[in-house]
Amino acid sequence: MIGVAAVLLLALNGRIAGISGIAGGLLRVPAQGDVAWRICFIIGLAAAPWIIGAAGGAVDRPALPGGVIWMAAGGLLVGFGTALGGGCTSGHGVCGMARLSARSIAATLMFMATGVATVFVIRHLAGGGA
Repeated sequence: MIGVAAVLLLALNGRIAGISGIAGGLLRVPAQGDVAWRICFIIGLAAAPWIIGAAGGAVDRPALPGGVIWMAAGGLLVGFGTALGGGCTSGHGVCGMARLSARSIAATLMFMATGVATVFVIRHLAGGGA
């Protein structure tokens, strides 16, 4: 569904389905006619689990062991990273790599390497997790 949504957004609207760019576009002064589709896209992301649950699908509630403070800190770090990297995992990993963008391929390799290193440090050096 993510791939179909990305293709449709690009084909019908000429836009890349990068979540940070879509959300960030709502925070700055948007161009005329540029708000409605962004709001619909964000609402669709947030509403999808409820729609799946209402249709009888299983939706697991994620565990949040760190609490709200860690969630806020993580959100700020993700926001900083997307600004620094010129996009997020959805923009680079799904859309950019599909377009064979060298910048997106490099960014996605960095995302993945950082994720692997983080799991290794937490599980093997910091003594956490199973």
